[in-house]
Amino acid sequence: MRGQIFDPAARTQARLRTLEARAKDRAEAEAVAGGVAETVGLSAARGAAFEAPASPGRPYRRQAGLDWLARKGRITAAQKSAGERYGALYRRAARDGAIRSTLDVRPGGGGPAGPGAREEVLLMAAEGSAQAAARLAAMRARLWDQADLVSACDLVCGKELTPREAVASEREVGRIEALLGVALDVLAR
Repeated sequence: MRGQIFDPAARTQARLRTLEARAKDRAEAEAVAGGVAETVGLSAARGAAFEAPASPGRPYRRQAGLDWLARKGRITAAQKSAGERYGALYRRAARDGAIRSTLDVRPGGGGPAGPGAREEVLLMAAEGSAQAAARLAAMRARLWDQADLVSACDLVCGKELTPREAVASEREVGRIEALLGVALDVLAR
């Protein structure tokens, strides 16, 4: 049994390749972290609110407008609950015209089967969206169909924007927060 020939140059080359790959991986990780920090910073400057990651490997999480307002203590739990109900109805009603995927595979017969099953599922979805639209219209009627109150609820509760993202100027931020507070008080009753 013959041993391998000792080649110090080959060993050094292999070690240098390993060190170069590690340095390249480290530089790429730093570039990605810098890019994420820049994106979060720019979005925060535009008014988005982010929840910092609990640990370094976890991603940033964007906060919805209601969560941000509740965290800042600008709305009560009852107002937040009313806003969440409004937002769920808004998003459900907005999906009305959306085309659903037909690739929804349910192993084990999780849904209706047979001829006409797809149409039945579509009709059930359309019925749910129609009910959501009717309930949303009732909530808007409780707001006296005031365009400003409805718009504030649509932007912050429905589209989940922070007040700063929803409007163009800083002066309007206070106005939309005040309108939202009134609207949520009315909806919470």
